[in-house]
Amino acid sequence: MTLEQLARTDVVTADTEATLTEIARIMTDEGVGSVVVVEPDGRPCGLVTDRDLVTYGIAAGRDPDQTIANDVMAFTMVSAEVTDGVLDVISRMADEGVRRMPVMADGELYGIVTLDDFIVLLAGELESLAKVVEAESPPRATGR
Repeated sequence: MTLEQLARTDVVTADTEATLTEIARIMTDEGVGSVVVVEPDGRPCGLVTDRDLVTYGIAAGRDPDQTIANDVMAFTMVSAEVTDGVLDVISRMADEGVRRMPVMADGELYGIVTLDDFIVLLAGELESLAKVVEAESPPRATGR
């Protein structure tokens, strides 16, 4: 399976000049824990998570109405290509210590994939395997 099949294509974004208050509202309205920060031309340049808002914004004593995405975002954005395999991306996420990864296609933002997406995928695969094992197993004894 590639990320083209797994990535969420409804990516929530904010521009580099969005304030922390604006970003928090976007996250709340959209029900997400991160936004991909994009340049005016739409190119992704970073990521802001709910943890970034708290750790580098509020806990650092910054005014959320005056602090912008550019002040708190992770500048080393780790991304994947839409053609990347799931196992390769999971390995990269572990190596980089990230839980979310923007997915690119031909230099454009295609989607986003999260650790939660991989957990749901794995749970589904384990359920399918369990059904195969159960179907191949002898019948269970009935109660006495």
